[in-house]
Amino acid sequence: MKKQTRGRELALQYLYQSDLKGERDTTLLKEFLRQEERDGETVRFAKKLVTGVLKDIEQVDKAIEGSAINWEMKRMAAIDRNVLRIGTYELMLCDDIPPKVAINEAIELGKRYSTANSGSFINGILDKIMKRLNGELEATAEDGELAEAEAGAAAVTDASEADGASETSGAAQAADTDNSPDSNAATAEEATGTDKAAEADGAQASSPDSAAQVVPAAPAMDGEPLVDGEE
Repeated sequence: MKKQTRGRELALQYLYQSDLKGERDTTLLKEFLRQEERDGETVRFAKKLVTGVLKDIEQVDKAIEGSAINWEMKRMAAIDRNVLRIGTYELMLCDDIPPKVAINEAIELGKRYSTANSGSFINGILDKIMKRLNGELEATAEDGELAEAEAGAAAVTDASEADGASETSGAAQAADTDNSPDSNAATAEEATGTDKAAEADGAQASSPDSAAQVVPAAPAMDGEPLVDGEE
């Protein structure tokens, strides 16, 4: 095993134990490394990772949370959380370590000590952090937000134009209906019929024959009716 790979394992073990205890100090680090590893280079690298992560843990955690969508640090598995801390610290503050190496080493740590899905989970977050550091993710996000805003504005404009066209069309149809020949003819016929009815009522009212006449009822008679000249 490579010395730096072994150093990352030792750093993970110490950070994991400290995380479970709620501690963020290096009081026991020297004794821990003395018991676990004899190689001086490996010990120095492990010490560098642990002290660096704990010193800048707020900055490291903020970077992780900014790239872990819908994930809070406290909800992550303890091993995954501390693997991410090591990988993020290397990406952000270790210029002597190539970003791809830092990510690949973190992925292998996750696979070895956590679950089968940890590798892809760790890779996704660290990849976003690397892109943010390189200025790639910000530009992509801005372009996406701009496109989304433009699409929304276009949709609002189209909807307004459609409503205006619908109202104009409805008004035009109403005007055409009011001015159509059939409508005008029907209106004229109704007016003519009304005038004729008024004239008929007036004529009937002024005619003497229209006055009501009372005709006395014929009296009932027995026998044959009388003929002129007979008594």
